Amino acid sequence: MRLNRHFCLQQASNHLLAGEYCSSWAQAMRFCLAWLVGWAIVGTSVAGAAQPVVNGISPTGVVRGETTTITLTGARLQDATQILLDRPGIEVSEVKPIDNAKVEVTLTAQADLAPGLYPFRLVTETGISNLRLLSVGALPVVAEVEPNSDFDSPQKIDLNVTVTGIVQREDEDYFAIDLKQGQSISCEIEGVRLAYYPRNNSNFFDPYIAILDANRFEQVTSDDEPLLQQDSLCAFQAPADGTYVIVVRDSSFGGDGNAHYRLHVGDFPRPVAVVPAGGVPGQTVDASFVGADGSTWKSPITLPDLASFEHPVSVKTDSGVAPSPNMVRVLPMPVTVEQEPNDNIREPNAAAEPLPAAFCGTIEKPGDNDSFAFDAKKGQKIVTRLFARTILRSPLDAVTDIYGPDFKRIAGNDDSGGPDSLAEFTAPADGVYVIRVRDHLQNGGLAYAYRIEVEEVQPELNLTLPEVTRDQATTLSIPRGNQVAVMVNAERRSFGGDLDFMLENLPPGITATTFTMPANRPTIPLLLSAAADAPLAATLVDLQAKPSNGQPDLIGRLSQRHKLVAGQNRVDVWGFQADRAAVSVAAEAPVTIELVQPTTPVVRLGSSELKVIAHRKEGFDEAIPVRLLYVSPGLSTNNSRKIEKGQTEVTIPITANRNAAIGEWPMLVVAFANIGNGSMMLSSQPVKLNVEDVFFKFGFNKASVEQGTSAQVLVNVEVSRPFEGTAEVTLVGLPAGVSSPAATQPITAETTEVTFPIDIAADARAGNHKTLVCQAVVHSPSGDIAQAQGTGELQINVPLPAPKEPAPAAAAPAPAEKPKAEAPPKPLSRIEQLRLQKEKDKS
Repeated sequence: MRLNRHFCLQQASNHLLAGEYCSSWAQAMRFCLAWLVGWAIVGTSVAGAAQPVVNGISPTGVVRGETTTITLTGARLQDATQILLDRPGIEVSEVKPIDNAKVEVTLTAQADLAPGLYPFRLVTETGISNLRLLSVGALPVVAEVEPNSDFDSPQKIDLNVTVTGIVQREDEDYFAIDLKQGQSISCEIEGVRLAYYPRNNSNFFDPYIAILDANRFEQVTSDDEPLLQQDSLCAFQAPADGTYVIVVRDSSFGGDGNAHYRLHVGDFPRPVAVVPAGGVPGQTVDASFVGADGSTWKSPITLPDLASFEHPVSVKTDSGVAPSPNMVRVLPMPVTVEQEPNDNIREPNAAAEPLPAAFCGTIEKPGDNDSFAFDAKKGQKIVTRLFARTILRSPLDAVTDIYGPDFKRIAGNDDSGGPDSLAEFTAPADGVYVIRVRDHLQNGGLAYAYRIEVEEVQPELNLTLPEVTRDQATTLSIPRGNQVAVMVNAERRSFGGDLDFMLENLPPGITATTFTMPANRPTIPLLLSAAADAPLAATLVDLQAKPSNGQPDLIGRLSQRHKLVAGQNRVDVWGFQADRAAVSVAAEAPVTIELVQPTTPVVRLGSSELKVIAHRKEGFDEAIPVRLLYVSPGLSTNNSRKIEKGQTEVTIPITANRNAAIGEWPMLVVAFANIGNGSMMLSSQPVKLNVEDVFFKFGFNKASVEQGTSAQVLVNVEVSRPFEGTAEVTLVGLPAGVSSPAATQPITAETTEVTFPIDIAADARAGNHKTLVCQAVVHSPSGDIAQAQGTGELQINVPLPAPKEPAPAAAAPAPAEKPKAEAPPKPLSRIEQLRLQKEKDKS
């Protein structure tokens, strides 16, 4: 079987479509708000869960070959039982709880264990802690001793030691070391990588180191080394005999009690690049290394027999071993190593074998371009992936360009693969294709290493577990005699179809109930159950999935991101990518939860209720928040429900929109039981919920009525499918002032329309009311099945004014008055007489 080659994180979301069948928009908004509040309440419950929390580790690291007792501090630690390790090489001999906030762990790192960071989790009787990192080194440890915050009074240290310290706010730690002329040292610091911070603290320690001469002149400095992300690395060769001073501080002069560091100082090898950056499983590769000081050397690397997307290479020479590994990729893909000159796309390095092929090299100087050739057939869909910033931690900001057989550019990319390049194309013709790589800003150097993988697009399947608590990777602790359910997300690429799930290495006494994931779904429940006599233990479980029909022939596996350091706006700065899920058997819970099997389906545009029963143990009467683990597409629910203190039951409403996915769906309830030291998460057994199509379709005829009258609302009825029992429909959503003396009407298989009489009050509000809804209920032998559909319109009009009364008859005319004698003409003045005469003369 072929392994999935690339992991992607995906959060699947369920559909919330509540407004379609609510009797008003305000009701729909209240429904949605209740749903959101329910999720907020659940989040609060999980935040106070019984999961132990480890915030501090002292000391932050150990020396390989030695037995060390470390102290873990945090919360809910009083019942600690086990340390769960992701990688072999560390043996734990004792886990000793001191109190609820402190545990002592005695462990031994193998003498030949590769230096680096080793993830672990603390397991208690009630949960599994957040993942933390323990540093394993090869050098003796020296503790920082204050006062050492002044250049004139540094702490004296020897060569080849690891200094552990803390940078307080605006603190600077000075260390003096004697060197001979020409003597070389490297200084590598673990700061951000220790992830020594309370969760969600964006003010993390960002280290800065420098090496000063006796006159306080900086010889070399380092803030963010690409190889180490935001940690620092200095390489220095003494120009003369003398005492040199190493200074450690926060890059912005911050710091606090969480700003722990481990400073490795010595003449150990410290490669910043390895070429080729990987090879074929089981192969021994003659690798070239580039040191932090610019030196180069060759040394063989024996690769593991199993494929690995990120294999750590621990580099060792006669002078020692590197404090942290370099990463390479190990895949069944022949590698072609760059040979200069290959700047010209017409003179590329050719792949030694047909696809798939890998190309490794270095953009060794500013302006450098590297070109590689491979054969492709017309119609082949090709994907090219470049690794530099990711995996290899190279400073290269790569850009790729792809040229066809005619040397015309057909594809390319800058940052589609995150900070690296990813490009796909379909070969337009048979022939030789060329991929060219360069730095985005035309930079270059010996450390600018890369690896390009070219292959036909293959089906891929990637699995993730969604976070139950924000920014916290999901762990599963199953109480004895109980069960816990989570969702599993799957991302299919270049194929479809149903998926089947498998789990390997479950703790003894735990069984898994899996469900086939339909082809049109990206998420499905997973239920883990613990026997009543299962031993308290934890393991790392391999979660897998494969196509139900066997095509294509591949297996998808889990990729789980543990976010260890968050920046501003909760940006994921540093973390660990796990390929297995942590699962444990926990102590018995004080309650079990039952989800009662519904006897009737929920239909599209319908609603129902699911009954939840708490089977409490004697003496436990705490309130129990409950929620559905998920709802199928097109369903929504109110997840703010809880079984009240001392009560044993609650119902959870569910509603289906007009496009709800028809079929049989497994439904589970998740609950949180307060046990005094946090809350235990547990689940019900699954029940089957059938989602079916509507029984009826209603068509409203618009009604227009007047205030103070009676009228009818006519509704057309289409019986979509047969039903058992009797059925009735009720008209709801009548405006204020409108009532119906017969709001409920029977429906039979022959019904084609129903008529609802309505009475309109004289003061009913006039206007067009789009609020009418038909609520139908089928009284089946198994129970009532509800369906609702709207929206009908009712136009309420103000009555027309009454006609005006005719005007009264006119009275008899009064006797005519005697005409008055006309007044004698007014005498004209002399000027008026002359004007009048003039007018006569004109005429």
